[in-house]
Parts: sequence; structure tokens; C-alpha cells
Amino acid sequence: MAKLILSLDGGGVRGAASARFLTLVEDELQRNHARSLRDCVDLYAGTSTGSIIALALATTDLSVEAISDLYNVDTARKIFKENRGLFEIDGLNAPKYEGKGKTKVLRDNFGSAKVGDVAAGKHVLVVGYAIEKRKPEVIKSTTAEFRGLASYKVADASSAAPTYFPTQSIEMGTPREQNWLVDGGVTANNPTMCAIAEIRHAWSDTSLDDVRVLSIGTGYRTRKINGPDSRGWGAVQWFTQGRILEVLTDERVVAYQAMAISRPGSYIRVNADMCRQPGLPNPPDDAMDDISRKNINRLKAMGEFWFERYGASTVQLLLNTYQGPSLDRIDPATGQPWPQTS
Repeated sequence: MAKLILSLDGGGVRGAASARFLTLVEDELQRNHARSLRDCVDLYAGTSTGSIIALALATTDLSVEAISDLYNVDTARKIFKENRGLFEIDGLNAPKYEGKGKTKVLRDNFGSAKVGDVAAGKHVLVVGYAIEKRKPEVIKSTTAEFRGLASYKVADASSAAPTYFPTQSIEMGTPREQNWLVDGGVTANNPTMCAIAEIRHAWSDTSLDDVRVLSIGTGYRTRKINGPDSRGWGAVQWFTQGRILEVLTDERVVAYQAMAISRPGSYIRVNADMCRQPGLPNPPDDAMDDISRKNINRLKAMGEFWFERYGASTVQLLLNTYQGPSLDRIDPATGQPWPQTS
């Protein structure tokens, strides 16, 4: 039986673009097809900010619009509340943000939802990284030990980006024990391949040819890293100038892998470089934590730009009526998605 994956990348406040795109998709589905996004998705997958959206869709009753509204200036200020310790310096010797605000926002909006509160016949997975075990932790509704975990705690852990937010602990396993987790983006900022593997586990009779993938990014960073200067960098310079965390969470190799193994026409990757291009005259800042009103508005405008370019194809993919080629991220020279050519 055919299955649809909705995969959502990490990217901090840049999730505003992903959520805005999904809101427009939801509006189109309801207005013209009497369907909803939740009707069409079989497996939700997310990392970091993508885990927040995935768990909200899969385990709560929040509307898609309400999820998108979480990415507003007032909420962002609560989440990105800076540490004010006497000797704490911008994420170098302590997390840049104190983390309590993020936890409270997630708890207030997710309430008592648990990972197992998915609709019948559907599943959700999110990616974290267990630092003491030194391994990725894929928390998923298909596994009994995870089903009772509070959704807000899992989202909090998956979005605990090193240097930005404190490490989070979750009690899980048999017997229950404390696990310390950070943002899953350190190993799988794009969780698409994890989701494809889980489809085969959850629905073993489903052929890869029957799997459709809607993979949504948060914008691709184009800020230049100075190659010659990097030869002399140590740890501090790699964090402050090389933005090493963002280098490590580059998602393009996963997009390549997913497109390579997917049946032509079964994969759409929604993403774009965050630079000026046809249709996007005012690109947003590529920082994970630029929470200015101007930038959040630009992020949502990027989501609208994506809908103009991918909206019709995405709706058809969700309804299993799409007849076109697989689509990759937008070519900044043309402002149009790259089609799969081989």
C-alpha cells in the first residue's frame, strides 16, 4: 500500500518558512479537495525545529495555522532568551540561550500529548543524539518504549542545538534510565533517510516504489566561509567564523541519497538558497536565531515563495495524483525547482 512521508529539517527560527509553506498547502487541500494535510501523511519525521512541527502535527490537535503562528516574534523572544550569567559568553563557555523559555513554550502548546498519540495507522519519528551513548536516538511511535514519552520533552531534546541550548534529559528504555540528548541535526538534520528506513520497518509489505516523500528544508545557507583564513583556525574561530555546527548539519547529501533511491516522480524537496533570486527579492538572514520581526516576516515570505514554485506539485503528490518529475531545491539562477533528470 502506498505511503507518504512528510520530512522536516532542522534550522531554528527558519522553521517559520516550513510552517508557512505547510499552512498554504493545508489551505489548498481544504479549499479545493476537502482533505487535510493530516489525511494525506502516513509518517511524520522531523529534526530540531522540524521535530516541533512533526510532533505538533502527529500528536496534538493544533491546526497547521496555529503551528505556523508559533513562529512569531513574541514566542521567539521567549524561546531565544539569552543566558545572562556573569562569565557566560555567547555560546563559547555556556549555551547562548537559557532554554527554560523553549521548554515552557513547548509544554504550554503540546500539553499532555505523547509520542504514541498518533492517529490510527500513522506514525511519527524524531531524531536526537544521545551524547553519553555517542549515538543517534531515533524516537518513534513504532517502538513501545517511546510511545509514553511526552511530545514536548522529545521536541525539546531534538531541538537542543549544541552551543545554542542546554542538553536535555529524558527517561526512557527498559529499565528506565536517564538519557542526555542534544539536537539530532548533528547527525541527521534532514531526517528523510531515517523516515524511508522506518517505512520499511513499520510497513514491511510496502515497496520502495510505493513510497512518496515530501521533504521540506529551512533554507540553504550561502554565507561565505573564508577558505584561506580557515587554515589557521582553532576551536574558537571554527565556532565564531566557520559556524562549524551549520557545516556539520548540511542536508544536501541526504537530499541526493533520497532522490537517487526514490522512484522518479515520487520525491519533492522543498528548499532554496537564502539569496536574492527570481521570486525572492528580499531573502531572509540565514542565522538559526535571527528573531527580528523583519527576518521572521522574510522567512514566512520565503515559505510563500516556495508555495508559488512547489504548491501545485506538492498538493498532487499528497493526493497521489502527481505525474511530473521528482523535484529538488530551487535553482537560484531561474527561481524554479531543479527537476530530476536521471
